[in-house]
Amino acid sequence: MSVENKYWEDVDEGEQLPVHKRDITRTTIVSTAIATRDFQQVHHDHEQAQKEGAKDIFLNILSTGGFVGKYLTDWSGPGGDIKKMDIKLGATVFPGDTLTANGKVSKKYSQGETCLVDIEYGFSVEAGLHAWGVATVALPAKG
Repeated sequence: MSVENKYWEDVDEGEQLPVHKRDITRTTIVSTAIATRDFQQVHHDHEQAQKEGAKDIFLNILSTGGFVGKYLTDWSGPGGDIKKMDIKLGATVFPGDTLTANGKVSKKYSQGETCLVDIEYGFSVEAGLHAWGVATVALPAKG
């Protein structure tokens, strides 16, 4: 992904964001749960997760939000500013899954001096769509 700024003038409605894949390991799930201060056992204890009906430990919601934010700002570069992010959840993410992210610019507009784009995104695993929604990102203008 880019480390350069994406400028509003260079973005078009319908533009596809790059596909990004992330392998999800036990370490990913446990460390992101700890980082988000989510100490529920279903995110680090296999037996407890099974007792609660899951096949294994699983990714928490806050980690999903972090991955969505990273995907968006990797695309926008350091000048991008996430203004709004809606997340709907579906399939659970387990160790061994590959989380695949994609997105597209669905709308380009300005509000006053702020240059905005809406991004429709989706994150999926083999079992189906994990997270999806629309995020609004402010982008820098060239001039």
